[in-house]
Amino acid sequence: MFKKVFPLSAILSLRFLGLFLVLPVISIYALGLEGSTPLLVGVVVGGYALTQAIFQVPFGTMSDKIGRKPTLLVGLIIFLIGSIICAYSTDIYTLMLGRFLQGAGAIGSVITAMISDLVEEEVRGKAMAIMGASIAMSFALAMGLGPVIGAAYGVDTLFIITAGLSILAMILLFTKVPTPPRIKHIYHATTKTSDILKDSNLLNMIIINAMQKGLMTVAFVLIPIILTSQEFAWEKSDLYMAYLPAMVLGLIAMGPAAVFGEKHNKPKQIFLVSIVLFIASFSIMGLTHSSTMFIVGVSFFFIAFNMMEPLVQSMITKFAKVHQKGAALGISNSVAYFATFVGGTSAGLMLQLSDRATIGVSVAVLSVAWLLWTLKLQNPTKYTHLFIPQNEVDTQKLQALESQHIAEWYINETEGKVVVKFVASAMSEDEIKAKIVK
Repeated sequence: MFKKVFPLSAILSLRFLGLFLVLPVISIYALGLEGSTPLLVGVVVGGYALTQAIFQVPFGTMSDKIGRKPTLLVGLIIFLIGSIICAYSTDIYTLMLGRFLQGAGAIGSVITAMISDLVEEEVRGKAMAIMGASIAMSFALAMGLGPVIGAAYGVDTLFIITAGLSILAMILLFTKVPTPPRIKHIYHATTKTSDILKDSNLLNMIIINAMQKGLMTVAFVLIPIILTSQEFAWEKSDLYMAYLPAMVLGLIAMGPAAVFGEKHNKPKQIFLVSIVLFIASFSIMGLTHSSTMFIVGVSFFFIAFNMMEPLVQSMITKFAKVHQKGAALGISNSVAYFATFVGGTSAGLMLQLSDRATIGVSVAVLSVAWLLWTLKLQNPTKYTHLFIPQNEVDTQKLQALESQHIAEWYINETEGKVVVKFVASAMSEDEIKAKIVK
């Protein structure tokens, strides 16, 4: 399983590493370009996410028609072109074009689909967890490297590195990634967007994902601009002193949060603690006049973000039924990308119209509302999957299979398996087999 998942996770991680590398410094870089305003800087920071949101579904549809690998190649080429345009931009509008192109290569949903194609049913959940963890690691690594490389060699160098990472991803695509089979699931229901939005837990996860990503771009518009303003008067080369300790603390927090959320099935508690840290973070960054306390606020932000990141995608797949997973992830990610764009643009607009204290308090108040809403979230029920060869199952008995302890059943035609998702503490595998085996 690892050999199949690692190359795909590496491709996605390289792409995200390129996007994340510039986040700690791009707002202060963009502010110095010709034609720049705080609002346009916000658009630049979050611009890639707008085109990500727009092109997620078209790229997914394209991959169904022309194949996963060709679609991934197209997305990586577009990302490469966007990165090169960003590297050689001399005005804010050219940089904005490059950022829009970076996001237009929206391959996230294609990679998720490809992992589902390649990985057996029994270990698919672990595969998705590996992918989520690799993205979180890319974020943490970029936060440490971005400010240091940007200060030493210039932000344009970061975009050149990003272009190089996309070329490396293309090499991995054609040397390490196998061509996936076509996998078809048969299920006794159809997917409706309304069903996903009516599910309170899925709706909560969509909001959590959107808020987390939106606050990310708010933070990365504000942090470098505030620290290099007249009040704090930091040099751009000193920004690593804020990001590095925050990144280390975020990495330290990520592991225990993932274990507590996944292994001990307490994601709600992790999300609530993270939101409290977001509230504290933006309150401190908005109100403090001390550089040390500002760094504390930055550290709270990184800890909160990294505690959430490994759990968000996993929880969506746990709350969704099998026929909803693709749609639920697609809706959630599209909304999150749109929130990323809105967060960056709103932060830029607020910088143009308001002061730091008002911005910090406003975001903190919004996060308090988010905290109260998230109290409604439930921790997912712990289920076990039973896999039975399809030829051993009586179809009529399967169609009639109903129990309050069985969440769902479905047939994976390609792998020839019937899959039953049930509460192991309430019933045994033998009980289920007795109901459906020939």
